[in-house]
Amino acid sequence: MSIQSVSIWVKAPILKGSRILICASCLKFVNKDIYEKFRSEHDVIIEFCAERENASLFMGKLASIIRSSKPKSLTVVTIDGSPHCFTLQAAILEALYVTKEKIEVKQYVVRDGVELIEIDADTVRVARYLSLVYELVKSKPEILRELAKHSLEYRLAHGIEEI
Repeated sequence: MSIQSVSIWVKAPILKGSRILICASCLKFVNKDIYEKFRSEHDVIIEFCAERENASLFMGKLASIIRSSKPKSLTVVTIDGSPHCFTLQAAILEALYVTKEKIEVKQYVVRDGVELIEIDADTVRVARYLSLVYELVKSKPEILRELAKHSLEYRLAHGIEEI
């Protein structure tokens, strides 16, 4: 069952002990195959878009779902490079931090609309600290060549032709 995050009661019976997929609302348009793969493996699909919904409010709702319905697992799939999707990845960790619940969590990003990459919680945690990201970029400047392969914004900002 696929639902928008604002449309679910935190104690809805379908949530209790379920395997929940939380994904970017646009995932099914970005890569239908990846969406269908995850959809088939989960009991409940909650779609979220930070452009339409408030990530802070969603974090609170998710914390209430975790506390009230004790899902078996959470899987998060977002679009890599989207600043809106990043807030969803961070909201998941914040909800777990607040509730102190131990739930199996898997986090993924879809790079360039085609490549599914599993990430870990520490990756999201580091990304929240731009000073640490800055240090990483300065210590490993070759990462900017990789960024140029994926980021139109970066290429335009630096006058780089298509790669």
